[in-house]
This record gives sequence, C-alpha cells and structure tokens, in this order.
Amino acid sequence: MSIIAIVQARVGSSRLPGKVLLPLAGKKVLEHVVQRVRRARRVVKVVVATTIAEEDLKIVGLCAEKKIRLYVGSEEDVLDRYYQAARLFRADHIVRITADCPAIDPQIIDRVVSYHLKSQSDYTSNTMSETFPDGQDVEVFTVAALSRAWKEAILVSQREHVTPYMKENPKLFKLKNVSHRENLGKMRWTLDQAEDYRFFRKIFNALYKTKKNFGMNDILRFLRNHPEVEKMNSHIDRNVGYKKSLRRDHPVKSEKRDKIAR
Repeated sequence: MSIIAIVQARVGSSRLPGKVLLPLAGKKVLEHVVQRVRRARRVVKVVVATTIAEEDLKIVGLCAEKKIRLYVGSEEDVLDRYYQAARLFRADHIVRITADCPAIDPQIIDRVVSYHLKSQSDYTSNTMSETFPDGQDVEVFTVAALSRAWKEAILVSQREHVTPYMKENPKLFKLKNVSHRENLGKMRWTLDQAEDYRFFRKIFNALYKTKKNFGMNDILRFLRNHPEVEKMNSHIDRNVGYKKSLRRDHPVKSEKRDKIAR
C-alpha cells in the first residue's frame, strides 16, 4: 500500500510573493515542510507538485538540489496536478499538504492517516471541523476518490483547491474528520501574509535551534508564555484563498472539461 504525501507549492502569491522560498532558520520554508512531512511514519514518499510557470523553476531547482521528488503540472488546475502526480508515483492514498505550513506536525499527519485507514473512508481530514490551528491542516484521500473528483469536478473552486468536490458530495464519498480535544481553530500558524512570516520567524528563532522537530505542543507552550507573538497575525481570516475562489466561482469552460475527461 503506497501512501504518498503531495506538497503543493508555487512561487506566485498575490499576498506574499515567493513565500515558500523565504528563509527560515537557515532553510527555505519549503525545505522545512518537506522535512517535517518526511518524519511522518505512515508516509512512504513525499512529492512536491509545482507548476509549469517560469517563476516556479526556482522550486524545480531547489528540489533538484535537495533531492526532493518532484512533479511539474498545471498552474491553475491543481486537482489535475494532484491526479497526474498520484498516477506517476503509483499512489493508493494521497496526503495533501500545502507548502505554506512550515510548522506542520508529523504526529498529526500520522493520526489523520491512521484514522483514514482504520475507518476505510474515501476522504479524511482534520479540517471539516476546524479544531486544529490553521497550518496544521491534513487531508488524506484514496486515489479512487481523487480520480472521481478529477473526472467530475467542474467548478473553478473545485479544481483550484483539489478536495471541495469530495467534501461537497457526502453521498458519493465516505467522509471522516479528526478533531482535537481542545478547539484551537482560531489559532493561525499558516504563511500567507507578511505578519505570518514575522510570526514564524519568532517561533523558529525560539524553538528550532534546540529542537528541530518541535511539534504543535511545543508551539502552544511557547505561545502561552509569549501571548504577544500569537497576536501578531491573529486578525487575519482563515481560508482567504478558498473564499476568494468561491466569490468568483464558475464552471470550467466546456473544452477544458472535455480535455480533462479524456
């Protein structure tokens, strides 16, 4: 059984350009994400999925230098990028991670994957009920569920964000959620704006030197002792990119759908 984590990454970002390649404790943000996902015991391979855009050659170069598995695909159709990467690397189950989560906790990844396998669900995440900090997001789904979404999803939001078609169709897919015992959903640990970057620099400067594999509980202890750090980016809304997609949502043009179906 092949459980492959696919980390989606691109240089382009309207709110914080080049965020995945920003320096953080002596490494690029993307390096931290990949190294953390690799520590998850249930994950067999980690693949970075980037785009054919010229600016993303920087990601291609970094992956080549650091010997990170790579897939290069569609810039706008991220669902297709995941589907093609899953086929290329012969995945049975896919773990979806975004490259703007430099503090992703491997233990949380393992917890979601384990529950996904135990429950034999099509899609499992810790995001349908947002009780984990934003930035500890983990989604796991079968390649069969991915294939069906790839064939049937027609809205721009469904293709840009990979999993909405699954979550929006509980009659077609068996969906499961992993919740945290304490609701931490209002905490923001994701990299999308300048305030987020300043937040992570504080976190990594405080924790990384003494414990490179620090986890969610280490961050919580630090923030309890330094509440001013948590306030640095707490005013920013969650899921800004997805909400933006919904506001301008429309079906993919028919010729593109026909090409996808083939």
